[in-house]
Amino acid sequence: MNDRLVVDPITRIEGHLRIEAETAADGTITGAWSSGTMVRGIEVILQGRDPREAWAFAQRICGVCTLVHGIASVRAVEDALDYEIPPNAQLIRNLMVAAQYVHDHVMHFYHLHALDWVDVVSALSADPKETAALAQSISSWPKSSAGYFSDIQTKVRNFVEQGQLGVFANGYWGHPEYKLPPAANLMALAHYLEALEWQRNVVQIHTIFGGKNPHPNFLVGGAPSPISLQAQGALSATAVNMTGLEQIRSVIRDMQAFVDQVYVPDTLAIASFYKDWFARGEGVGNFLTYGDFPETGKEDPADWLIPSGAILNRDLSTIHPVDITAPDEVQEFVAHSWYDYKGGKDAGLHPWEGETKLNYTGPKPPYSHLDVEKDYSWLKSPRWKGNVMEVGPLARVLMLYAKGHEPTKDLAGKALSQLDLPLEAMFSTMGRTAARTLESKIIADQMTVWYDALIANIRAGDLSVHNETKWDPSAWPAEAKGVGFMEAPRGALAHWVVIKNGTIDNYQAVVPSTWNAGPRDVEGKPGAYEAALMDRHKLAVPDQPLEIQRTIHSFDPCIACAVHVVDPDGDPLVQIKVS
Repeated sequence: MNDRLVVDPITRIEGHLRIEAETAADGTITGAWSSGTMVRGIEVILQGRDPREAWAFAQRICGVCTLVHGIASVRAVEDALDYEIPPNAQLIRNLMVAAQYVHDHVMHFYHLHALDWVDVVSALSADPKETAALAQSISSWPKSSAGYFSDIQTKVRNFVEQGQLGVFANGYWGHPEYKLPPAANLMALAHYLEALEWQRNVVQIHTIFGGKNPHPNFLVGGAPSPISLQAQGALSATAVNMTGLEQIRSVIRDMQAFVDQVYVPDTLAIASFYKDWFARGEGVGNFLTYGDFPETGKEDPADWLIPSGAILNRDLSTIHPVDITAPDEVQEFVAHSWYDYKGGKDAGLHPWEGETKLNYTGPKPPYSHLDVEKDYSWLKSPRWKGNVMEVGPLARVLMLYAKGHEPTKDLAGKALSQLDLPLEAMFSTMGRTAARTLESKIIADQMTVWYDALIANIRAGDLSVHNETKWDPSAWPAEAKGVGFMEAPRGALAHWVVIKNGTIDNYQAVVPSTWNAGPRDVEGKPGAYEAALMDRHKLAVPDQPLEIQRTIHSFDPCIACAVHVVDPDGDPLVQIKVS
């Protein structure tokens, strides 16, 4: 009989996720179940509200994914009202979303995922001269001297000796699956600390265009802050002036430098020691993108940077068109979720018809195991035409590659050549991690194109950032529905809204971590996390499931996006009243 292993919570992610895995006597994972252990209620909170303010509530779905839910929400309302936005507003949104991408991917790699591959304790035994030689051999990054790495080593050693490991505490240090030499561990650890400093500068793009971070401001119909031609003085609280725009240019350059000289070289260096992880952890083989980054204010898929489509069974030669408004394409199932539908547990609902009816039938905490034959998660099970789909950076990079996007083909080709791996290696845990890095390079480079286009418009006299034509609800139809979709850093994200008589009648958000982390569906098909864990995984040390963390973290889970808080009896812990 196989043993059942419980990992709860999965650490270094946003939100609460429980993984249960059955293992054979040799440590091979033979079954896996993913459970979101909190419940989402934002959809219920939004009912009856003014759709123009929905973004401010929807954006609070998560404190890490910050602006993406705001963008999806305003796009949903704009779609429902056939509300076009000016080209400048689209460029500003692209720059804000792109900054979120690069920030999120770098932070994920170094602070949420790198420690699955980097042994912090091993770094203490490294020779700083060897570390400097390694760093200088792969990059021209200026912070690569032996003295610099010696200082980093001393700082971390002091933490260890004083028992102040902090975020480095409770790791599986010394685990036999750690393969980096001490010099590489020290280099990655130094860059971990540098990334903490770097990220504070990156968020200035959000504060300049959106007033603050996290949760910058947005506006249905365009961008929230007007553009001023004033060049001097402090940044205005209500306008983006030329000083602010020059600051954004500087931040973009800093982002590109870190990605080019630190993030990309580190990923390739670490991956070279873990090439076996390019052969496990895929699972589904189906990939979905909604598409994103329009070049103009009009929704023309031909000018999107990231195309829309579906890939089935690894077949990159055939891109299936995706219509997320079609009732039979995107559906959510609750066969193994703690929800009820009017049509029964076996029904699948398109989000415009979606329901959020809570019904917790699981065990009372504390409990040893979930009853996985019944309901076992607060996450629903989204499906595209009945197929389990993976969303995220790997799906996007594969889609770009399949569509012939030259920068993607060039970057992927060079990386795979350096690692002496075929394209098929991307279908894996490490491929997922590498795709996130390649995507960061692609998007960071594209930010300069969008920035230059915005400046060109301004210099030509176009300062428009908002369309006022449909701001008055008296001009709206009695009933309208729309969908706001985008490619969030973690994958395909969409908010569906139904508006009746000027207020929200129904609202449903299907987020990337619901696509990936959802439980089995009515046909018993496992979700993307579950399938990936059952794809050639073997635990070297059963009570230190590092292998599980590696694959789950490669998706960059954000369970807070998929769930919100109730107590063990199912009662809300917090009620918010707005007068």
